Amino acid sequence: MSKIKINDKELREKCVTILSERGVEIKDIAEITYEIQKQYYPDLTLEECIEHVNAVLDKREVTHAVITGLNLDMLAEQGHLVEPLSTIMLNDYPLYGIDEVLAYSIVNVYGSIGLTNFGYVDKIKPGIIGRIDELGKETGNCNTYLDDIIGAIAAAAASRIAHTRL
Repeated sequence: MSKIKINDKELREKCVTILSERGVEIKDIAEITYEIQKQYYPDLTLEECIEHVNAVLDKREVTHAVITGLNLDMLAEQGHLVEPLSTIMLNDYPLYGIDEVLAYSIVNVYGSIGLTNFGYVDKIKPGIIGRIDELGKETGNCNTYLDDIIGAIAAAAASRIAHTRL
């Protein structure tokens, strides 16, 4: 078996492209990051949040999680998952926690503050996260992993801000 060399830059670009195809832009994620951190850093700008979201997306662990989760959402839409997983994913079954577990791999890159931020975001569902269900209904997309991935990236970016400003 030969080793496959994956170009990190191409992987990151593919990750951003898939997010965009699913209706999520970097700015949407940065807006959530801004909401999380603005009370702690009054001089924080959306542009700075965009930089931190981009830095999070530069991490290989993050791009792997994003591509894995979003591909699972797409496979569910296409009917390529076996039952009962197909029904669980298409209905975003509340007790299916694997989507959150995958998101933890993103936030854990930035320590316990990342996990705390993710829990907060997952509970209040700010910005595009709260609109994901409606977006899915409009487009027919399964967004079981998408909402948690967005929250995890935003939470990780918020944690990165805290780490760099302390």
